[in-house]
Amino acid sequence: MQRIVRGLGRTLVDYGHHLIAFRPNARLYLLHVILAGSAMGVFRLLFNFFALSLGFDEALLGNLVTTSSVTALIVALPMGYLADTLGRKAALLISAACTSLAIATMVLFPSQGMLLAMNVVFGIAQSLAGVTMSPFLMENSGEHERTYLFSFGQGLQMVSASVGNWIGGYLPTWVGSLRSVDAVSSQAYGGSLLAVAAASGLALLPLLLLRTPRLGRSERTVFAPISYAYRHPKLLSKLILPMLITSIGAGLIMPFQNVFFRTVHHQPDPVIGTLFAWGSLAMGLGLLAAPPLADRMGKIKLVVVTQGLSIPFLILLGFAPWFWVSAAAYYVRVALMNMSGPVYQTFVMEKVEPSARATVASLTSMSWNFGWAFSPTISGMLQVRYGFGPPFLGTIILYIIAVALYWVFFYRKAPAAETAAALIAGE
Repeated sequence: MQRIVRGLGRTLVDYGHHLIAFRPNARLYLLHVILAGSAMGVFRLLFNFFALSLGFDEALLGNLVTTSSVTALIVALPMGYLADTLGRKAALLISAACTSLAIATMVLFPSQGMLLAMNVVFGIAQSLAGVTMSPFLMENSGEHERTYLFSFGQGLQMVSASVGNWIGGYLPTWVGSLRSVDAVSSQAYGGSLLAVAAASGLALLPLLLLRTPRLGRSERTVFAPISYAYRHPKLLSKLILPMLITSIGAGLIMPFQNVFFRTVHHQPDPVIGTLFAWGSLAMGLGLLAAPPLADRMGKIKLVVVTQGLSIPFLILLGFAPWFWVSAAAYYVRVALMNMSGPVYQTFVMEKVEPSARATVASLTSMSWNFGWAFSPTISGMLQVRYGFGPPFLGTIILYIIAVALYWVFFYRKAPAAETAAALIAGE
């Protein structure tokens, strides 16, 4: 027991040293993540309920996710160029402002056409943020603390989202009582989402304090991703294909988790909000635990082990007849499945030369959005006709394939070298 306590103490001290090493820009970005994560935690919980309260169905929800993802896919290449042209600071500011504007517009003008149009804006914002974040974090971190910054940033986002999820479970009740309307009415959900739009606007403030240089004209071209893909097809295929398959599986189920717990397990908004809050917290804790585990296990081994272990819990989540079993499986699955995300992002960025990082970020963003571009629409139609069984089954199969590819492409061929390096780093 004493050995365990001492080992935990050394791990925490080492963790603290990595956090202290974060640079000023990185710390400002983390503050932005806290504010934006809280607001988006409320939004992701309530928006589907808002749309359903207006009389729309799950098929439209799937179409909205598809719209934003297709948009993000289409604009990924020009957004990479735009991020290099404007600079990381301006790119992050524009993305955050577009997100806040889109939320407010959907509430104030809630027609089907406007919902679809604002999800186009969401897609642009999502793409711009996606191609900017990884290069920004690479440029504002050293090798010593890089994995910790990637994981800590996403961990903070999830912990903040847990607060947002908890607030979101009760916010319609509070707004409904103030406006003398039912808590599950469109007026209550709409008022709650307007508060979210205002809160997400506050997330711009830390970004205004960033100091980031612009790239020179010779360092940027809109065709850079295409050129890089042409020169390195084998490497990019291995880096991207497992992510693509995972994204297709995720798009079948992840956008509909709140609807799943309401329709299948018949849970009210406060329960779902609390469930999502604890789920986001579990995810955040998993993300925070990932860097020291990656130091000891190796990055790819961590990806294979955690994503593989998450699959049995995904089965329980989708097919357990009891709410408490499904909820418990949800907590474990989100922690395991998501803790490897920033570790793999770091792995990808380290696999390419510095000048190609924004390029590769654009290509990986395209691969992720390609999966989400179509599967939510398919899932929405399946849900309307057959329920949640087929989407869950599809996700399970695709996740198994993705884990197998990670193992074949990266871990099977060179586990010994990475494990030895990880052990040295952990000593």
